[in-house]
Amino acid sequence: MPVTRELFIGGKDVPAASGRTTVDVAPYTGEVYATLAAAGPEDVKRAVDAADAAFPDWAALAPFARRAIFLKAADLLDARSEQVAEIMAHEAGGTRPWALFNVGLGADILREAAAAVTAPRGEVLSAQEEGVLGLAVREPLGVVAAFAPWNAPVILGVRAVAAPLAAGNTVVVKPSEDAPIACGLLIADILREAGLPDGVLNVVTNDREDAAGIAEALTADERVRAVNFTGSTGVGRIVGELAARHLKPAVLELGGKNAILVLDDADVDYAVDAVAFGVFLNAGQICMSGDRILVHESLAEEFTRKFVEKTASLRSGDPAHPHTVIGPLVSAQAAQRVAGLVKDAVGKGATVLVGGEPEGAVHPATVLTGVPQDADLYRTESFGPVCVVATFADDDTAVALANDTENGLTCGIITENATHGLAVARRVRTGIVHINDQSVADEPQAPFGGVRASGYGRFGGRWGIEAFSNTRWVTVATRHAHYPF
Repeated sequence: MPVTRELFIGGKDVPAASGRTTVDVAPYTGEVYATLAAAGPEDVKRAVDAADAAFPDWAALAPFARRAIFLKAADLLDARSEQVAEIMAHEAGGTRPWALFNVGLGADILREAAAAVTAPRGEVLSAQEEGVLGLAVREPLGVVAAFAPWNAPVILGVRAVAAPLAAGNTVVVKPSEDAPIACGLLIADILREAGLPDGVLNVVTNDREDAAGIAEALTADERVRAVNFTGSTGVGRIVGELAARHLKPAVLELGGKNAILVLDDADVDYAVDAVAFGVFLNAGQICMSGDRILVHESLAEEFTRKFVEKTASLRSGDPAHPHTVIGPLVSAQAAQRVAGLVKDAVGKGATVLVGGEPEGAVHPATVLTGVPQDADLYRTESFGPVCVVATFADDDTAVALANDTENGLTCGIITENATHGLAVARRVRTGIVHINDQSVADEPQAPFGGVRASGYGRFGGRWGIEAFSNTRWVTVATRHAHYPF
């Protein structure tokens, strides 16, 4: 029996005004997992109405009262780990370890938001006029529109709302059609149980065909004062253009074409393990996944042989099986898209070192070499369990290859020499870089985001608070001023 869920507006579960519904399909079985309300523009207006009405009281609520809500929500999320594992397996094909990682990091993001509530927010300024005290004060914006993706649904669903709420804003979330419960309604359930006041957080789910109209209605509403979006670069461009058209700031965390560099002083066995994790975690469906593995030519033969052996040993299939490493992609169509990238590369001269054909939504772990620049896979984010191994002769070549992309999200540099790694890292154009580690990492207090086509703005720590607040100049004259007329 499918799960049934409604919209979450003004603290209540309500049907869409039109009465329409849509379905959420489990990628591994192809069966309907949930039936959900399909919002229209009138429902977006209802959600923004509720958020706008709730804003003054939420912004004025005592910081310690707000902090208590986030801390309780974090504990509630931790307690729901098994429920989250079940939801993520059905909605997004997530394996249990991946779901538990989502729970742990999601809870920590809420705890970091709790800490941010009482963090200092302003500066005392030097004033030109005698007897004047100048202040730079950070204040909430108002209503924030948040777009949450499906691939790390709890982490990214929490991240979409935590900093805006901690800064004193109210939020309307449009979750992904592929995981509307895990990245939207589940988060609302937990925060409601933690005591979040009605209307502070609202969730509108929609049919896939209505996504563009819902996004435009939400972004265009004049009461929405900022936007955050995590997802593909293509859709991010659209959201960014909508926000700019309506003169609203946006935080965009978009796709990556990430490289992991294995330098000549790397430990090969460690590099193999690190790269396998960075490429194949969550079947490669992470914006930080390593698409391009660049190996110094002196280590290439040994690394490639061991990496192919490890890749061939990774079990793929049912996400509920305890030994599955490569679960299904989000849909059978996604698996076919990845297979198409591999086929195109092979047709243009690439060699598959290990891999195979997809079965339904499951695509096996695949490693290629010799991918030419005219192959789609050379520049397109695979967003699947696929990577390309290439070699380099020196650091200059490694840096040039790493930077040969329009994206700039993250990079891993495997080396046993930290100063060598740091020298290379300074030349790689990404928003994030990890020395002697692979490309996938996230911590709630760190500035997370990319450059170029990977987006702009930062989530995490004080940077998230700054992204969702305004700086206001306030002066206090401690004595009467003298005016020229």
